[in-house]
Amino acid sequence: MTEASSKRRPILVVDDDPYMRTSLMDCLVSCGYAVETAIDGVDAMGKFRKGAYEMVITDIRMPKMGGLELLKGVKDQSPETPVIVITAYGTVNTAVEAMRKGATDFIMKPFSLDDLEMVVKNVLERGAEPESETAREAPGTSRPAQRQIVTADPRMAELLEFLKNIAKSRSSVLIQGESGTGKELLARLIHQHSPRKNQPFVAVNCAAIPHTLLESEMFGFEKGAFTGAAQRRIGKFELADRGTLLLDEVSEMDMPLQAKLLRVIQESEIDRLGGKDPIPVDARIIATTNSDLKTCIQEKKFREDLYYRLNVIPVRVPPLRERKGDIPVLAEHFLAKYAAENGKRKPALPGDTLAALAAYPWPGNVRELENVIERAVLVCQGSAMLPGHLALDGDGTVAGGPVTPAAAPPPFSADAPATLRDMEKNLIFSTLKQVRGNKTKASEILGISVRTMRNKLNEYKLEQGTLDLGADG
Repeated sequence: MTEASSKRRPILVVDDDPYMRTSLMDCLVSCGYAVETAIDGVDAMGKFRKGAYEMVITDIRMPKMGGLELLKGVKDQSPETPVIVITAYGTVNTAVEAMRKGATDFIMKPFSLDDLEMVVKNVLERGAEPESETAREAPGTSRPAQRQIVTADPRMAELLEFLKNIAKSRSSVLIQGESGTGKELLARLIHQHSPRKNQPFVAVNCAAIPHTLLESEMFGFEKGAFTGAAQRRIGKFELADRGTLLLDEVSEMDMPLQAKLLRVIQESEIDRLGGKDPIPVDARIIATTNSDLKTCIQEKKFREDLYYRLNVIPVRVPPLRERKGDIPVLAEHFLAKYAAENGKRKPALPGDTLAALAAYPWPGNVRELENVIERAVLVCQGSAMLPGHLALDGDGTVAGGPVTPAAAPPPFSADAPATLRDMEKNLIFSTLKQVRGNKTKASEILGISVRTMRNKLNEYKLEQGTLDLGADG
């Protein structure tokens, strides 16, 4: 079974170079994605009109129809579909033009396949995770359904109205809240209601990028600035010019880079690594964090002057346990979503199941709730989702009581091995069977990376096909 058949649709790869096209496809397939290819923009648009794709990855320079023209065609037909552009010929202006025409990200040749995997993973995660908790707009507003924020909580509704009002300003916003509460989505809401809504929204995950690379990622670099800098690369600040720059988990930025960020905010200009002249930028800064920045300041881990520059408009997102009324609304939303994606009939949520959900503290907030519901949809075989299907905390128990064999058979047999290694092995195999061998899907359910999944299977000396792992196995 491919990724498209379980959760995601295929990725459409467009390149007129057969070798590059095959290399891109092989890389993405090895990472667990379903892939279709097109030989140029005309071929790609023909396929795009007939099918649904999770993402388009396209070269810029191609015969018949180039990448920028294809980008426009894709966005005209499906504005929400992310497009990554790849080019060996592009200048800074070409990359900026692509971003302003709606490209989600870009990568320049030569690049490693690990670079491609990272870019694709980041783009898909930005569009899928509930930082992806989406909002239900007031009647009469027009927004794509996948970007709606689902809430029934009066405080959240008040917060959303506040964000729409302050969106009109240029002031920096600091969004603080626990992991999984939807901070990035609220940042996007601000952008979408601002005068900058038709300009780029660029996100930098300060926690996901190594400190040694974060500076070049943010500010860019000139050719020859350091070993391996084979060509000029523009940074996120330049890409966000006239738009919005999201600094996700800004507390993870090291102190020297914080000083440079402070100067950029004060002077509205950046210096590329290896560059001679400062470059003016106009980007509205939105920062998010799940840390207490005042504590970080006391511990000398965060600059106090930067904190005040970022905290012009402070926003606190309440955790899910403080807005219990959202739990049944979000549960129903995710239940419908994953039942549809897995081709299953949507089960009912009885009172005892709702009570178990309400009693749980949700340390992972909306993201955890979504994962729990997704897993429960796969486990549930009847017309109602029972408390035992939830397996909260991942240990076979829920707030409402233990999982019973009648409700949800445990992943281990009655004579399960006693060693931790064997239990881990059985859990992985059991999960793979539940999702018909899709390693990417199983990795998401288990909370591990696809690479870890592959390494584990290699450890167990599992030969391909032994458990009918399917197309991505």
